[in-house]
Parts: sequence; structure tokens; C-alpha cells
Amino acid sequence: MTIERAGVIGCGLMGSGIAEVLARKGLNVVVRDISEDTVAAGRQRVEQSFAKGVERGKMTASERDEALGRIEFTTDLGRMADRQLVIEAASENEEIKKKLFGELDSIVTDESAILASNTSSMPIVRFAQATSRPERVVGMHFFNPAPVQPLVEIIPSLLTDPSVADEVDAFATEVLGKVTIRSDDRPGFIVNALLIPFLFSAIRMLEAGHATKEAIDTGMVNGCAHPMGPIRLADRVGLDTCLYVGQSIYEETGDPANKPPLLLSRMVDAGRLGVKSGRGFYDYS
Repeated sequence: MTIERAGVIGCGLMGSGIAEVLARKGLNVVVRDISEDTVAAGRQRVEQSFAKGVERGKMTASERDEALGRIEFTTDLGRMADRQLVIEAASENEEIKKKLFGELDSIVTDESAILASNTSSMPIVRFAQATSRPERVVGMHFFNPAPVQPLVEIIPSLLTDPSVADEVDAFATEVLGKVTIRSDDRPGFIVNALLIPFLFSAIRMLEAGHATKEAIDTGMVNGCAHPMGPIRLADRVGLDTCLYVGQSIYEETGDPANKPPLLLSRMVDAGRLGVKSGRGFYDYS
């Protein structure tokens, strides 16, 4: 199947980024969120990103206009009816996601359509079981910012038809130009299963007073050739995202390495979420 019509559920940072990636590659894209305010914010986010692309010479003004013309923003979930691929990028809440997959199952009319989740850690099989077509449900985990980061994790569940995983993999590489890796449907998949314990270890070191955030980050950048230190990386990922992913993995595995540090929970409680809020462990205002 040649995928030409795609849908994205959610137009926050990830959803709007995924929509941008799809539109830049020539797809007709419908982006849905729950309110006019969130839809307007998503549209503005995409328009600003395209404007930066023009300023930096990554695209022409004509290409920007054509790409924007391929994106429709809506609050109507029914607009997903004719989509060949729908990528769910709603908030990291299992019940919300399962409800969405159940609704999409009754809305999307094409029996060959693929329903994908951009979840960063939750079990794909649980979303699949909320539908009557579990063999057509797969994980398709983009990384933030989606227009820049090359990686997409492809996660088939135990119920996914192998040909569907192959089709999504080929679409991500051949059409979107992404680098893909396959993971089992395990907590955290590949990247977050390795990354979250690393970030949490750094935050615990800071919390215990063993070193400053600057020392921790400088050590990993200059001692281990990391492009960015773990404290600053946690800010970039989003401290709320780190917290939710860690909680999800910890609840399934019981591995204490994934138990969120108390300091991280307090930062999120205080609204200090990192780059997205203008302040996290570092100040971005």
C-alpha cells in the first residue's frame, strides 16, 4: 500500500513535529486535538517551524506554503475516517490512548489502514486489544524534535502482523527518510530502557549533593564524548516526560533504576519542565 493520507492525533510538541515531517514528504495530513486552543497552538508551532526552515535555507517559501497547504487542523476525530495511517501522539496516559484506539477502530473505514502509537514506553499490545484489528496496530516512536531527530523505533506487539511492521518500517525509511530500529514490545523499548536509568542516576547524584549539575554534564560531555550532559538532556526531553516514562517502566518491571527520583517529581510539581516551560534544572528564559 502506498500511504498518501495520514492522520496525527495530538498537536503538542510531538504531534505537530510528526505532522510537519509527514507534510514535508508530500503526504496529505489531518491533525486532530481536543480543543480549538490546542489546535491553534499546534498550527502556530508548525508555522513557526516552517518559517525557521525558510530562514535557514532548509526549504523555500514556496515549499513552505505547499507543505502548510497539505495540513488540516481539526477538533473532529471523524476526519480520520479516510486515513491510511493514523499516528496517535496524545498525552502519555494509557486510558486516554486506549480510548482513542477504540474510537479510531470504529471511525477509520479502510480495513488495511494502520493504527500506530508514538508512545515512548507503554505496551503496544494494550492499545491493539482496544481494537477489532490488533494485527494492524504497531508502535512508531519518533524522537523530539521529530523534524530533526532521525530515529524512529518500530515496535510490533505480539498481535501485530509482521507485514504491517515491515510496511511501517519501509515507510519510515523510504518515504520519511528516517533511521529505524526494531524493538520488542517491552517497557521503554530500546532507547528509553537504556536512557531513563542513566538520566535518573544523574539526577540522584545531583539530589544527593555529590556534584553540581554543571560538573555532571561537563564530566559526561568531556569524559565520555556525549554531545550533551544528562541533566541538560533531561531538560531537553522534558522533565514531565522523563517522569511519566520512568513511572511506566517502573510499574511494569519493578526495577529501582527506573523509579523516578523525588527531586524530579518536585520539579514537575513546580512546573519546571525543562526547555518546554523555559526553566528546568537550567534556565532557558
